[in-house]
Amino acid sequence: MSPLLLPKLLCSCIIVFFYASNAYTQTSDFENTLNYIEKNQPKQYNTIDSVFKPFERDSLKMKRLLEFSKASNYYEGACFALNALGITHRNFSNYDQSIRLHQKAKAYAEKAESDELKIISLNMLGVAYRRMDVVKPALDYHTEALKTAYAIINPSKEIKHSIAVSQNSIGNIYLALKQYDFAIIQFNKSLKIEKEGDNKLGLAINYHNIGYAEEAKGNLSVALSNYEKSLEYNNAINSEIGRVICNNSIGGIYLKQKRYKDAKPKINEALDMALHLDDQFYITDSYLNLGQLELEMNQLTSAEKHLKKALNIATSYNLKSSVAESSKLLSEVNQKNENYKAALAYYEKAVEIENTILTEQNLQYVNDIAIEYENENKNNQIKALALENEAVRLRLERNKKILLYTSLLLVVLGIALFILNRTKALKRDKHILTLEQDMLRSQMNPHFIFNSLNSIKLYIINNDKTNAVYYLNKFSKLIRKILMASQEKETSLSDELETMKLYMNIENIRFSNEIDFNITVDPSINMEITKIPSLVLQPFLENSLWHGLSSKAENKKIDLKVSKKSPNFITVEIIDNGIGRLASRKINDQKKLKRNSVGIDITKARLANFSEAFENSYSLEIEDLYENDKPCGTKITLQIPTTKLRPKMHSLATRSF
Repeated sequence: MSPLLLPKLLCSCIIVFFYASNAYTQTSDFENTLNYIEKNQPKQYNTIDSVFKPFERDSLKMKRLLEFSKASNYYEGACFALNALGITHRNFSNYDQSIRLHQKAKAYAEKAESDELKIISLNMLGVAYRRMDVVKPALDYHTEALKTAYAIINPSKEIKHSIAVSQNSIGNIYLALKQYDFAIIQFNKSLKIEKEGDNKLGLAINYHNIGYAEEAKGNLSVALSNYEKSLEYNNAINSEIGRVICNNSIGGIYLKQKRYKDAKPKINEALDMALHLDDQFYITDSYLNLGQLELEMNQLTSAEKHLKKALNIATSYNLKSSVAESSKLLSEVNQKNENYKAALAYYEKAVEIENTILTEQNLQYVNDIAIEYENENKNNQIKALALENEAVRLRLERNKKILLYTSLLLVVLGIALFILNRTKALKRDKHILTLEQDMLRSQMNPHFIFNSLNSIKLYIINNDKTNAVYYLNKFSKLIRKILMASQEKETSLSDELETMKLYMNIENIRFSNEIDFNITVDPSINMEITKIPSLVLQPFLENSLWHGLSSKAENKKIDLKVSKKSPNFITVEIIDNGIGRLASRKINDQKKLKRNSVGIDITKARLANFSEAFENSYSLEIEDLYENDKPCGTKITLQIPTTKLRPKMHSLATRSF
């Protein structure tokens, strides 16, 4: 062996030994920690956190803690492990899995009767939804966390910190809605609590978020001062991700101040660190800043390259704000390149995504691009016609009349085509409006309202105040939901199922509460973000009631099951144990007043219209059920598409807990 190789080999052996011994030490420490937990089972969050803090980012050890806690019925430990795993998935943009884990953590916190752990779990759910820019559930969870925390008379240090987290997150929601003054109020409330607790991470986050809001308001100097304070605290706690965020933000301020030489090293440093950390959220942010810098410096080729990288990553990881921002900047690049058609397409995409978050619309910029594009087209057409006319005039003067007749024919044809297309569009709009009106009329059936009020009146006559008030509240809530749904073409699966519960509660009065109605939903389905046409399930439930169960003597049952058997659809099954369609048809034929199921035809038309925006169309199957060759009910299987033709994606480029 060469004498020069011996020291290198020795050094390598020492390094391998060091890492192996370090891994062994960590494993040994973790086992000792589990032994401590098994003997003492601490209840306070601070104690649990201090014990498992070194291992909370190690998903294998947290899974081990989870299994151990489940086996020992140690609910506090299971809650801590599930929240730690949820944060890990959130940091890798696996938001659906993160939400499922935090929901399980909340359930264990409730079993443990721990307000601290419940508040932490609620905040983690809010943060995950906010990262997805699903504003309503995010705000609901943070508000519930605040209400729970403020109800505690002597809050612990951890509960005070949780209040700061809630207020910071609500501030970030205001940022997403561009309500910057309201956002700053929430950040300052959070900042005050973090100062009292001397929490440097919380101070770094809040100073950065205040800077973001001030930057959006145009106060660049104030924003820069807050970003620099945030960077100081991130350096103090040696937070690499914090330095990435602050360098990106400071570089962005320099960019707006046209200090391009100062901006470039900051942005490049942030990009290198983000690539090293493999954090797709901040890699996207860095590419956006770099592309914007190159756009300002008129380096259009490299700007387009980096902005397309940002767009691809943002699209892959469902970072909606970044998709919108990169699309806007690519629109500007194409506008400078005089490619107005592409510029218009990019900007329309950005506006479409922003409109899924914001309540106000600002279409001035897209209109300007559209006008420029149309003017360019018209100018090109005019030039082409002028050249053609000149050529015709020079070559064939005698063909002027033919050219005139041809031009007139083209004008007439163009007008005819315009009128035809306009007529088709108006007919389509009228058809959609008619469907919505028919849908509302079918839900607001006067017989249903009259019979429901009569049923409630009987409770009043019989002096059954409890049931009268209960069903009157249910009835008023159902009517309100029907009226609200009539104004919207689609609703969340969660709201639709809640409305169906109300509808069945009211209808069940007339059946003396004999109908056993059950709803089952696949846990993998996120009911808040899954959209379906509003009130689409009511006609099917009505058919099951009046054609399947109304003529049955007893044991009346309806099951509503929602599952996801395909990535492109959700499947809704409505199963009743009624008399079957054949027997129902015979009974209906004998009646003088027949009940027509027009609601089904309206629903099919609405589903067809809803499916036009998706890759696949809906499907509906009605199946007669038999037992020993005898009818035993009906099964309705409805597949509703979920994958749209043009995915809408976004995320907010601010930092949060």
